[in-house]
Amino acid sequence: MRKPSVLVIFLTVFIDLVGFGIVLPQLPLYAKNYNANGFELGLLMASFSAMQFVFAPWWGHLSDRIGRRPVLLISIAGSVAAYAWFALATRLTGATALWMIIASRTFAGFCGANITVAQAYIADITPPDQRSKRMGLIGMAFGLGFIFGPWIGGRSADWLGEGGPGWVASALCLVNLVLACFILKESWTPTAEHVPNRARLAQWKHTLQQPVVGALVMIFFLATFCFATFELTLGLLISRNFGLDLQSQADLHIARRIAGTLFMYCGIVGALVQGGPIGKLVKKFGERKLIIGSLIITGASLALMPLVQGDIHLHGELSWKLLFSRDGGAWWALLGVLALLAIGTGLTRPPLFGLLSNLTPANEQGATIGIAQGAGSLARIVGPMFAGAFFQAHPGLPYFVCGAIAIATGLAFAKRIGFSAQPAITPEAANSAK
Repeated sequence: MRKPSVLVIFLTVFIDLVGFGIVLPQLPLYAKNYNANGFELGLLMASFSAMQFVFAPWWGHLSDRIGRRPVLLISIAGSVAAYAWFALATRLTGATALWMIIASRTFAGFCGANITVAQAYIADITPPDQRSKRMGLIGMAFGLGFIFGPWIGGRSADWLGEGGPGWVASALCLVNLVLACFILKESWTPTAEHVPNRARLAQWKHTLQQPVVGALVMIFFLATFCFATFELTLGLLISRNFGLDLQSQADLHIARRIAGTLFMYCGIVGALVQGGPIGKLVKKFGERKLIIGSLIITGASLALMPLVQGDIHLHGELSWKLLFSRDGGAWWALLGVLALLAIGTGLTRPPLFGLLSNLTPANEQGATIGIAQGAGSLARIVGPMFAGAFFQAHPGLPYFVCGAIAIATGLAFAKRIGFSAQPAITPEAANSAK
């Protein structure tokens, strides 16, 4: 295994998610500043994921045809330009600024091949029996990037003004581009082995028609759908269940601090799971049983979330002392449920992509992983729409529904492939099976 290249791939995903996390929390604030209506706000939030849904499979397929390195370099360079564009757009005013910000996010989504090709790169340089463990590194980088991104974004906005988050994200991507240019070696050089040249819809059909591979793509879609619902509504649910009035500026400030802290807590737990015991768990249980178990844990924790209630005003300040206040039991329960959720979601991604890679021929790694990432991007579009509508009907409804979806998905997958641990299937075996 090429150790320096693995480090660059880790940094690529980490910095990509730092950049994403820097900008994402600021988007609603920018939209408010530029008087965006509901449609424009929705377009602003969905543009990145919509472009990834369309183009992630195409970038992955392109990396199968020309190699991983050039696609990664193009993608990272595109991110440098997109975040700089975003920063420049914030210096404008009115509708012009808003539409330039939307355009920059659209371009960033188009260039966002980093994670798709990074996972294909890891598959190229890792033996099949180690892939789930190495995919855990991608998940760890993903989680850590999302932890540090919002914090850096908030601080950079304070220090550098509205354009600060864009400039910092662009600078980080530029550093990553320099490292990739000088350190990253090619992992996949197309040979005489033919890379199928399928149209986009044909590639989706080809991937989804494969029984286990298609099931894994659907699992990733549903798991991402459930987590996107949680991301959008956590702050609102905590505010409701712990007696915060979001019409009050003081309570709104507390709600933001709590939500940010809880997201960081979930990210840390998830990163520890994906960067630590995932390899041993895969060896003990196998990818399939681990995926099934992770979905059941995720579903149970989501269903429990709305049941945890307390009153933050029983204690006079927002600090760790809340855990030892008269209402401390509710906070401990909340941390426990969130830890379960972070463990469940953290255990889904690495074995899923490890198994997906092992079931895919070497000359189609990028295309297949791109389809899976495209499905995840689609889930990040429809998940928030579902969450907003169902939360308005009843705050606990999105959690109960998503909990049922996750558990049902795990049980359906178990019925389809069985509970017994099965050995990893190498790309060669997958090739011969076709």
